[in-house]
Amino acid sequence: MSIYDSITEQMKAAMLAKDAARLSALRNIRAAFLTEMKKSNAKDLPDETCVDLLRRLEKQRKESIEAFEKGGRAEQAAAEKAELNVIGEFLPQLADEATTKAWVEEAIRATNAAQPNDLGKVMGAVMKAHKGEVDGTLARTLAAKILGG
Repeated sequence: MSIYDSITEQMKAAMLAKDAARLSALRNIRAAFLTEMKKSNAKDLPDETCVDLLRRLEKQRKESIEAFEKGGRAEQAAAEKAELNVIGEFLPQLADEATTKAWVEEAIRATNAAQPNDLGKVMGAVMKAHKGEVDGTLARTLAAKILGG
């Protein structure tokens, strides 16, 4: 079952279970999917596009949580965390630190990177080769450390 279909099915289950928080999160995800579908007049979304959209939503939620916590708005932060958990259920697991480090080292060798100024080339290579599998922030941190930045 595709991610799009799974979201729709889980929305129905959340309605029957009267789980308002989960239903709200699923509706927000589905709204993002529908918006993307309208852009290209598609009838369905491939899983790759769904994962890209979910990653974007995940990033937005993390930024919102941070902003709400800094602003002392614990209730809103908790709601965003609950939505982030629902989003996370549909995302594939990202590579762990050891795997990411191996990919970064491979990209450094492939691009002949030797100094901190080469970070962009390294990140481009890593993200091109492992898009959707790697945490970009972790990869950037590791690459900067290895390149001495």
